[in-house]
Amino acid sequence: MASDISSQATVRPFLPGDLSTLLTMNNAAVPAVSEVTAEELLDLINQALICLVAEVSGEPAGFLLCLGDGVDYDSPNYAWLSARVTNFAYTDRICVSETMRGRKIGDALYAALFEHYAGTGRSFLCEVNERPPNPGSLRFHGRLGFEEIGKADHGDKAVVYLQRPAEPKADNGS
Repeated sequence: MASDISSQATVRPFLPGDLSTLLTMNNAAVPAVSEVTAEELLDLINQALICLVAEVSGEPAGFLLCLGDGVDYDSPNYAWLSARVTNFAYTDRICVSETMRGRKIGDALYAALFEHYAGTGRSFLCEVNERPPNPGSLRFHGRLGFEEIGKADHGDKAVVYLQRPAEPKADNGS
């Protein structure tokens, strides 16, 4: 049984030295995410609202790449969501190293994202594959409060679109 090491994970912004590790992690997760080249991943990171990296023992264990609205991104999923929702943080991809799966790294990444955008009014969006099926991701996102807002069939892939409401501003007693 995998242990919960999320308390040992440090979540920080992307650093240029992370690129090759994140690229390997991303491409090992296909078809849950789309395969990219180093140049394509760097372009996405440069357009990102935020790219968070979870680090365990000084090494990247996972990452979450999030785009805001108004980005020039040639993705049918991003286009579908952009046509229906404004003021959002769209998780284009979340990947966890194969050796770190089942250890709450994804939870730590999303917790940092939600905290970072608390009080901004941004809702959180993503899509999960229905074909090929990704039931683990659907359960994971459902547990985090994401709810279905639509579906699309792209021929080779079918997806379900999910949204989580904006986080309220943290009440720190002041």
